[in-house]
Amino acid sequence: MKRWIPPILAGLLVIVLAAALLRGSGDATGPLVGKTAPDFHLQTLDGGDVRLSDLRGRPVIVNFWASWCIPCREEAPLLREIAEQQAEGGLVIVGIMYQDREADARKFIEDYGLTFPSLIDKDLSTAIDYGVGAVPETFLIDRDGVVQRHLRQPLTRELLRDELPKIGVRL
Repeated sequence: MKRWIPPILAGLLVIVLAAALLRGSGDATGPLVGKTAPDFHLQTLDGGDVRLSDLRGRPVIVNFWASWCIPCREEAPLLREIAEQQAEGGLVIVGIMYQDREADARKFIEDYGLTFPSLIDKDLSTAIDYGVGAVPETFLIDRDGVVQRHLRQPLTRELLRDELPKIGVRL
């Protein structure tokens, strides 16, 4: 019986860790929720630049993505559609490339017809400031610059229909 105790304990530990990881994967909260979003000043792929604090007064979606990320490919058409539909209402979407090569990112943007700014986070300092661990991760920021939601899952129309009102946007 004594020889079964270590494997049983190890199995229980694996189950507990897996449950903890899976439980937090779709959570819309996080350490930044309710706090002012960390400011960033990043360059776009086309040579421009975006400073988050310059967008104050408008609701903002900050989406961390990569061309190699399959869920990012699945949510790209939805983000493009929302950016086009909501532009007059003041919504701003910015994409921040996460551990990606510029050439691959350019092809991704072209393939999906993305027109919102795609920003380069070369040293990952913005991803670190936001606590990004994997992509896609999305932050919904209200007009006052406060993070209202941190979504650690691929975006769907239903999810955004439920979450965007928290930053004053309706689909």
